[in-house]
Amino acid sequence: MASEAMVRRTEQWFVRQGAPTMIEGYGFRSHVLPRMLPALTFVAVGSLAWLVLIRSTGLSKWVLLGVIVVVMVSAWKLLSSFVRRLPSFSRHTTIVLLVVYAAMPVIVPLLQYVANDEITTPGAEGPDYEWWVVPLWFIAFFGLAFVATMLATTYGLGALLRAAIRHVIADLRNSVHLLGRALPPMLFVTLFLFFTGELWQAMNRLHWPRVSLIVLLFAAITVLAAAARLRDEIGRVEQDLRPEILKGACKGTPLAGVDIAEPLQPKRLNGRQGRNLLVMLAIRQLVQAAVVGLALYAFFVVLGLIVVTPEIAEQWIGGTVAMSWLGVPSAMLRNATLFAAFGSMYFSVISMSDAEHRRQFFAPLIEKVERTLEVRAVYLTVREQAAA
Repeated sequence: MASEAMVRRTEQWFVRQGAPTMIEGYGFRSHVLPRMLPALTFVAVGSLAWLVLIRSTGLSKWVLLGVIVVVMVSAWKLLSSFVRRLPSFSRHTTIVLLVVYAAMPVIVPLLQYVANDEITTPGAEGPDYEWWVVPLWFIAFFGLAFVATMLATTYGLGALLRAAIRHVIADLRNSVHLLGRALPPMLFVTLFLFFTGELWQAMNRLHWPRVSLIVLLFAAITVLAAAARLRDEIGRVEQDLRPEILKGACKGTPLAGVDIAEPLQPKRLNGRQGRNLLVMLAIRQLVQAAVVGLALYAFFVVLGLIVVTPEIAEQWIGGTVAMSWLGVPSAMLRNATLFAAFGSMYFSVISMSDAEHRRQFFAPLIEKVERTLEVRAVYLTVREQAAA
């Protein structure tokens, strides 16, 4: 028998699966903002910790910082337990919350001025910075935090990332098999480039912020390639909505006891739901690429420690060798980072066209997407019955 409680539990199941957009009537005020509340509160309260670090000294600084951390964690836990019930905010409540958060770029610097008689931001200390840097920094910080939280909440990025990491940790056999398949071709492409003197010279002079930009560039290429390829995969997902298939899909969900007597018609996905499924596929693909990247980084660091002595590094670089705090050449760590980023990008692009990889690592994820769509079809039917 359909009931409102069953519908609510199924909606919570969608959230835990990282597919919250499958909830009918999914919107910013009714679903996204309530689930954003713990993270926004965490950011707002956490900004006060920075003021404590600037103003306080000695034991009092750590006591105040500890109090703020306790308040942040407590607020996160309390609000998270409230959000699990999937509350829906009224228009008035939504406006109040947005106005309060929008006021944070004003409240935080005012509190700093009261405590410290001046307003500064990281990277803008001293008398030489322009006056407009401070408000721009606070607006950008709270604005980016809001946008990032909204996107992560809308598409269930937290749940998807946790599920992907748990899958990699739990399925160690497949992870070893993944590395065994991925590392040899990656090393064939990158190994000899690691011993290029010109590259060591460049990496010796290139600072970490610029290396980070190169890594971000490779990551952007990986995301674009994955998005283009995985969009085709979404188009191939089949919705087999026969009763026996639907009953199997609903096992372990709040809809397990629903009686399904006849096939259901596939329900069309809107743009947001299609993007949610795309993100579901992309997260798993990117986590696998990250595993390969970490393995490549570890390999090149070990290889560098064995082969590249300080004398060899100095000869390749042709001058003074910059050393890291670990006591090894910084160029070696930067080279390892560069090749790890390139190797993970190359693996991600190539693996999506490899039939064997698709069968072993991609097919289970496609099955998860198909199950989500099958549960959604039953959920919509039950929801209609409960509303009747």
